[in-house]
Amino acid sequence: MSSRTKEHGMQKHIQFLCILLLGLVNLTMAQDGDEDDLGTETVTVTKAYSPTISDAFKIKSFPNLNDSIELQKKPIKYSIFSVPVASTFSPAKGKASKVERIPPPELYNSYASAGGGNPANILAKFYTSRTLDRESGYTIGLEHNSSRANIANTALDNIFSNSRLDGSYKKRERDVNWGFDVGAQHQMYNWYGLPAETFDQATIDGIDERQNYFMAEAGGHINVADSYFKNASLQYRRFWDAVKSGENRIVFEPGFNFPLLEESLDIDFKVDYVNGNFKNAPLRFPDNDGGTSYSQLQVGIKPSITLLRDDLALNLGVTLVYGVDGSDNGSGQQTQNNFYIYPAVTASYRLLNEFAIAYAGIEGELQQNSYYSLVALNPYVSPTLDIVPTDRQYDAYVGLRGQLLPNLSYNIKGSYTAENRKLLFLLNPQRAGRTDEKGYNFGNSFQVFDDDVKTLGIFGELNVDINRNFTLGINAEYYNYNTESDNPAWNLPELKSSLFMDYQIGEKWYMGANLFFVGERNDLETIGNASSNTETFTASLIALDSYFDANAHIGYRLNDQLSVFLKAANIANNNYQRWANTPVQGFQMLGGATYKFDF
Repeated sequence: MSSRTKEHGMQKHIQFLCILLLGLVNLTMAQDGDEDDLGTETVTVTKAYSPTISDAFKIKSFPNLNDSIELQKKPIKYSIFSVPVASTFSPAKGKASKVERIPPPELYNSYASAGGGNPANILAKFYTSRTLDRESGYTIGLEHNSSRANIANTALDNIFSNSRLDGSYKKRERDVNWGFDVGAQHQMYNWYGLPAETFDQATIDGIDERQNYFMAEAGGHINVADSYFKNASLQYRRFWDAVKSGENRIVFEPGFNFPLLEESLDIDFKVDYVNGNFKNAPLRFPDNDGGTSYSQLQVGIKPSITLLRDDLALNLGVTLVYGVDGSDNGSGQQTQNNFYIYPAVTASYRLLNEFAIAYAGIEGELQQNSYYSLVALNPYVSPTLDIVPTDRQYDAYVGLRGQLLPNLSYNIKGSYTAENRKLLFLLNPQRAGRTDEKGYNFGNSFQVFDDDVKTLGIFGELNVDINRNFTLGINAEYYNYNTESDNPAWNLPELKSSLFMDYQIGEKWYMGANLFFVGERNDLETIGNASSNTETFTASLIALDSYFDANAHIGYRLNDQLSVFLKAANIANNNYQRWANTPVQGFQMLGGATYKFDF
């Protein structure tokens, strides 16, 4: 078909469309211009609307391309050009590296130690612990320490000896463990503390200054798990000396535990009975014509509840004690009964985890005193004591402890204590005219003086624990005393301090040191007369100087079983007086060996 014919057909189509558009316009204008109202109609839908969802149209991820100029990918063929390579490598089988095993230290159940040195000092120890079966075993220990040297500037013999033997048996079962123990001890001391330049040589030669103490004890204990009955212990001790003084003491302590809501109630009972007698009269009397006796019975109960709340630990309790005193102090036996109530409240609170832990408490007790306990504190007492219990009304304290560094700990405490009938050591009066069997009546022995004392105390300590090989500790104490009698607190220092150190040098060497300082103390020197009224005696105050003492030891392990040691005491060579008129030995050196073995 020619182009001219095509153009003629196109013109006809255009003319037809124009005529159609003009007709539609005239029809619309005619309807708009019609003023007649067509009215309204109501349409009612009788079928509910129910829409339907048509299928969604999904766009193809890879649409078909219908393009004449689409480029076609040219197929690519890959080929590997490999050349064989000769190899002589042959891998070897791997082997695990060997870890050098350190053999555990061999443990021995026994050891023996012995040593000697100047001035004529002897030391001996033996200990063994044996297992009979998986649930039971026993231990035996023996210790001896003595010196036969003379202390300078002393007129009387001053040798001493202390020997002790202990044994125990223990049995452990599923819910119960029990055991018993026995012990025996012998001590020999001398009342060598004569006042200087007081007696002539004839009087001194006639003094028998030797005193011997003997002790035998036995006891048992039982602990029960998952039971209201918690534990119980029973202890009996017999103590006597070379001048027919004797004492018996029995202590029975059962304990119970009961659940109480979310906490538990602990109830501890205690029965403590001591009785004894002295064949010699107290030195306040001019003549030794009668002895004294003492008898003290205490029955106590202590209920307490422990509350644990996050960082707070609180223990609330009270101690109730009924005491019976049946002593005879030379003026006839007088029985007195008293009832005591003591607080038993302690608390601790973590302020900053382990860095700072605050603690406080207020506690009290009726402290049972005995001849044995007083000799342990001062072996130079006379066998003529007036023994009464100490009423410790309360001991209130508050402190702060914690870890400044992982290896540095501290403890600071302040306290205030009120005690009635506190026993203080005081020099006996000189009674050279008395005919006593032993020579303790020349102002060379000590009595006990009971006084009501209130004490304000401050205590502080630091402990350094670098590792298992090195430890170091230092502490200091200050006390201020206020007595009811307005006398000094006899033989009690206001200031005390000590330092200790232990150092393990490698595997073979070890060493340690102990230094301590004791401040000034006061005592009273009296001379008796024909009266028994001590206020008429001639008296003069004695001030005991403060003293410093340093001790050290060093040792070397030859092998796992044998080691040698060297000990030095009173390195400053200071003949200080621990008690009035009783100087101690000067510089002392002692060497020995320790051997471990299986027995």
